[in-house]
Amino acid sequence: MDVLSKVGGFEIGELAGLILGACKCRKPVLVDGFISTAAALIAGSICPPAMDFVFAAHRSADPGHEIMLSHLKKSPLLDLDLRLGEGTDVVLERPLMDSAAVLLSKYMTFEEAAVSEAGAGTDSWRLSAS
Repeated sequence: MDVLSKVGGFEIGELAGLILGACKCRKPVLVDGFISTAAALIAGSICPPAMDFVFAAHRSADPGHEIMLSHLKKSPLLDLDLRLGEGTDVVLERPLMDSAAVLLSKYMTFEEAAVSEAGAGTDSWRLSAS
């Protein structure tokens, strides 16, 4: 909180609070760019386990953003060399996150589908998983 009061603006404090609140509710948070990643740094310093719910939507061209992502140990989900701002990469990322959630919740694992390791490299599991 001391660092935030000395170097952060209201927007960073508000975003840090939003990140902490979303994580408390076990909701994923996509950070997109320098300001929201700075807020994630603050949120992570207040509550490190909250970072389990934070995802980096993209890698900004700003060199400072790479340093922040490295500190958070986050790899961007997209690296499209976009410089449009205004949350553009989050808009592109959302369908990918939705698809991942469907895959994790609706599809069988190899174990559930009774697929042996020998058959894991083939398409034979698709018949038993459908």
